Amino acid sequence: MKPLIQARTGSALQRQGRLQSGHSLRLYIWGATALAMLVLPLVFSSGFAIALLSQMGIMIIFALSYNMLLGQTGMLSFGHAVYSGLGAFVAAHVLNQIGAGHFPLPVSLLPLVGGFGGMLFGVLFGYVTTRKSGTTFAMITLGIGEMVAASSLMFPGFFGGEGGVPTNRTAGHAVLGITYGPAIQVYYLIAVWCLVSMIAMYAWTQTPLGRIANAVRDNPERAGFVGYDTQRVRFLVMILSAFFAGIAGGLSAIDFEIVTAENVGAAQSGGVLLATFIGGGAYFFGPVIGSILFVLFAVALSNLTPAWLLYLGLFFVLVVMYVPGGVSSLLMKQVPLIAARKLHRMLPSYAAALGAATIVLCALVLTVELVYKLQIDSDSGTAMRLMGVSFDAASWAPRAVAAALWALGLPASRLAAARLRDAWDRVQREIAGSHA
Repeated sequence: MKPLIQARTGSALQRQGRLQSGHSLRLYIWGATALAMLVLPLVFSSGFAIALLSQMGIMIIFALSYNMLLGQTGMLSFGHAVYSGLGAFVAAHVLNQIGAGHFPLPVSLLPLVGGFGGMLFGVLFGYVTTRKSGTTFAMITLGIGEMVAASSLMFPGFFGGEGGVPTNRTAGHAVLGITYGPAIQVYYLIAVWCLVSMIAMYAWTQTPLGRIANAVRDNPERAGFVGYDTQRVRFLVMILSAFFAGIAGGLSAIDFEIVTAENVGAAQSGGVLLATFIGGGAYFFGPVIGSILFVLFAVALSNLTPAWLLYLGLFFVLVVMYVPGGVSSLLMKQVPLIAARKLHRMLPSYAAALGAATIVLCALVLTVELVYKLQIDSDSGTAMRLMGVSFDAASWAPRAVAAALWALGLPASRLAAARLRDAWDRVQREIAGSHA
């Protein structure tokens, strides 16, 4: 009996130790996230970098709110921009009332107004959409998204017509000298709300409702059989998701100082869908990674080339084909290697695959830019500059370079992929053998 008691006590202590270590790790991660948000604008201090970081913060909240539906509850929505956009319109009208002196509210709390505005429409539309699930739910959300987008021109009093609703974020009384005129002040406001929203949404995943939402995602029939109302679960999750989407919309109204019909359009809904899929909805931090990558494509890359949508589309297709779990799943696959101290065995294969992929990427970029210049932008001449090199797009030299890159990159990528698979299988067998 005594050895049995000792064994049970030891296993209990081990479980407690694992829980404490997991809790400490989460604290370190959240602390590192807060530190990064604090330091990044000090390192990248240009106006463009501040604007880029601000849009990343807004997109992170938006994508995480969408993942409450998709990743946590299994609800594919094609109209999530409805809640962020309508929340942004509500926040813009309230901000204008603040400027007129009719609404005594600090601008710092305006995202809450957007959140409650999104929640209100989440209750209204969610009651209809969540009565169905699966493909039917997706089609209903698509219809509601198109209905709201069409209504933006029918009700100019609320939507502002084609010009939208302009605002002034410096309205109201300055608190502690903060007017939100400088972009850096707006960034830190977005960073604070982003961190608070991230913590709140992560905490929600640990609640009974979050766990039940996972059950409804994985097996709705069994969840209903044991007594849970799956429609009510989907409805409650929709309301919470719309609330956080509205917070993102309120921050967008402050950042851009205008809200237009584009905020409720299909492009906005498609953007958050792409960001979530690219990052991966299986892990909480997946949409965070996807949001950062999406904003880099949509903002940074769009300033470099007009063909950025093509690159984004190709990247999305590659992720869906070869990494269906998103970038986050690719990163999480390295955790067992790190735990088994086998990651160094994969580094040469990773380096070879990265080198081959870089060659193919250079070939793709050169080909796309040449075709774009000659087919679409040839009226301004055929002289162009790419990666710091100036050349004539109509000459044979860039075409020969592109052909050489393709001829070198494609065989190299196939060889590198085969060696990567072999190295991965060897390491996995070694890990399995050590556990046997």
